[in-house]
Amino acid sequence: MFLNKTVITLLISIVTLLGQSGIEPIDIERAGQSGWQFLKINADPRQAAMGGVLMVNNSPNANVVFGSPAILAHIQKLDVQFNSMNWLADIKHNSVSLAKGLGKYGTVALSFVTLDYGEIAETIHEERQGGTTAPVITGDYFTGSDLAIGLSYAKLITDRLSLGGNFRYINEEIAGIGMSNWAIDFSTLYYTGINSLRLSIAARNFGGDTHLVSYSEELQSEPVDIRMPLEFRTSVAYDFFARDDNNNYLTMVLEGKVQSDGSEKINVGAEYVFQDLVFLRGGYKLNYDVDGLTLGLGLNYSLGDYRLSINYAFLDFGILSHVNMFSFGIIF
Repeated sequence: MFLNKTVITLLISIVTLLGQSGIEPIDIERAGQSGWQFLKINADPRQAAMGGVLMVNNSPNANVVFGSPAILAHIQKLDVQFNSMNWLADIKHNSVSLAKGLGKYGTVALSFVTLDYGEIAETIHEERQGGTTAPVITGDYFTGSDLAIGLSYAKLITDRLSLGGNFRYINEEIAGIGMSNWAIDFSTLYYTGINSLRLSIAARNFGGDTHLVSYSEELQSEPVDIRMPLEFRTSVAYDFFARDDNNNYLTMVLEGKVQSDGSEKINVGAEYVFQDLVFLRGGYKLNYDVDGLTLGLGLNYSLGDYRLSINYAFLDFGILSHVNMFSFGIIF
């Protein structure tokens, strides 16, 4: 009981420190200053259901490549995950991740993400009398899509510390205009030795500035460089009610996020595990525009030499309605 109170005090202290640096922050609104926004969408229903936190290292699967790649080091078998969801505005988001443990040589993983915007009605500005213009729907349609292909690696440095990283090729196209780039993520996972208390640091979406390879003559100026949506996250997690002879426990995760194109944010997540078979999840996102409550459910089932998993997440976006996420996984 004393240790649990100590951990709770530590979590509260970290939240307080996130808002106190000793220097008054400059009130600058950074929203809209980067592109490649699809990189912010978390493809893993488990992470998404826990308030979007990245540190979900108990019973990890290949989908951790979409969050903290250092957790891959704890995967020893071949794991394949298939993910699907209808994002906001009927945008379709699909992904696949595959991880394979190589023993003392670490763990490697591959990932593939696609985002399909569907058909979009073309609208142009038509000149009117008096030198004015008005929007007109032409009757034609255009499409847009995003793509990310990733290669990941992670390794246990000590029995408490693991390091990992992603390298991704990324591409965006819309109405025949496109651009390509690369992105790098890296993270750490450290067990403090105080029971299950662990810390994680993740840096995501490092890459060079890019610009569209072509543009419409209707534009009034040359296209400007498009920046990557950089972000840094610090997480702390602890398992409550955990005992060596008990597979029932509650994991709590607190995460602070600093990003290059928005204000600082806090994600809070929880997962209750029953017999390593049923997983109940929930979370909340603080200081977001419309994001808020997240909920989810996971099921694991052993079938001979295989272990099957199904995960679901419900994300509430307020006035923008909600999103349902699904995944199906196989561990060989």
